[in-house]
Amino acid sequence: MRASALLVALTAWMAVTPMAVGVQLNTRISDPTVDPFYQGPSGFESKPPGTILRQRQINASFFGFIPNPVEAWQLLFRTTAINGSAIAGVTTVFKPAFPQKDRFVSFQTAYDSSSPTCDPSYTYQLGSPQTDLISSLEALILQVYLLKGYIVASTDYEGPDAAFSPGRLEGVGVLDGMRAVSNFYETLGFSTDQPDIVGVGYSGGAIATGWAASLHPTYAPELSIKGWVHGGTPSNLTGTMSHIDNTICSGFIPAAIDGLAKPSAYGAELHAFIDEVFTDEGKSILDYAGSHCAVITLFNFMDKSILSTDIQSLGSDFLYNPGVAAVLAKNIMGVNKTETPTAPAYVYHAANDEIIPYSNATETVKAWCENGANVKFTNFAAGGHVTTEIIAVPSAVEQVDNFFAGNLTTGCTSDEVLSDSLDPLALGLNLEPILAELLTALGNIGDNDSNLKSNASILKDIIS
Repeated sequence: MRASALLVALTAWMAVTPMAVGVQLNTRISDPTVDPFYQGPSGFESKPPGTILRQRQINASFFGFIPNPVEAWQLLFRTTAINGSAIAGVTTVFKPAFPQKDRFVSFQTAYDSSSPTCDPSYTYQLGSPQTDLISSLEALILQVYLLKGYIVASTDYEGPDAAFSPGRLEGVGVLDGMRAVSNFYETLGFSTDQPDIVGVGYSGGAIATGWAASLHPTYAPELSIKGWVHGGTPSNLTGTMSHIDNTICSGFIPAAIDGLAKPSAYGAELHAFIDEVFTDEGKSILDYAGSHCAVITLFNFMDKSILSTDIQSLGSDFLYNPGVAAVLAKNIMGVNKTETPTAPAYVYHAANDEIIPYSNATETVKAWCENGANVKFTNFAAGGHVTTEIIAVPSAVEQVDNFFAGNLTTGCTSDEVLSDSLDPLALGLNLEPILAELLTALGNIGDNDSNLKSNASILKDIIS
């Protein structure tokens, strides 16, 4: 994404958004693995989920080097691991100059990494290293909601050890992050201690969003959730990993396996088994995925197969080993009736999605609908996985507005979008600079993600 074009968009943003007063420059930001802010204080385990354990004001940025002129806070909060033990999580809250005071957007960005160095709370800060194309693209989308006057919270939903892909852990992290933001209502200037919330996420962020929607009725029913918006949803990890093995996106698989085996996730069930069946080469790949961000991992594992016996001794049977299959089965959305969203949902997906199987997403929607959920589903017929995120921005934002306004339809409906274009004026003149920049990214990616699919060198050009 070109810095010159980005600066044009940011100039327009700064012209209408005054710099928050009293923000102190963070001159000594630290990696989450060594930053003491991320460590739960003594006795935090006894606190209720969502309790704020620490808080700090930060200097947020665009891509690490351009100040983002909003008030930004980070909250360390108590949340829960898969085994029920207490862990600490972090959410970053962005407050525009003239916010709506009774609501906020929970924005789950797709950081898709099992390394804590890639946590959004770190990469959002001024002076932080920027190593992720995905987060860079989504940083622009997050600004759309800020420009519309929404306070936005973005949680490190993978938890303290960056457990990428276990949906139940991520969904709980999102819900406890929402609780923490609601508990921070006085400092943020909310007019209520129960602000309305809409959850948003795409791709990896949709794992967290879809599972938060699923767990909301039983885990955090007190939250005033008005709706959920998620697309490109990896609702079935087995389907996704089988779909992308030995492709340009193979690198997501070792990151997901490493994430599933983290201590806060399913380490007790998987760690010893993985250590037994993975070869030295396979262990090296997992170690790499656990210490690098998504795009670099993708480059280093491009067009390779995790289902090869060079990587692990079970070959193609790995995903169906009883121990592995049992963990993967626990993370399929829509299986349990009690995990049906009670707030309305807008779900969208590309029919030609080359990363996340379309059929898995529609199976989840069907299950939710059969269990009484209110779901609008949109098929983006002309897009690929990445292009659809960009093309769908106006539709997603419109749905967020509708959910907050209470403009809802009951039951389940579906429609289809045939266009593969993005109108830079779709959300109004003040948002045109950001949508124009997204339009530039769309051109670089190519129709139906064609450039990403055909030539890795083009992907490198897009990143640079």
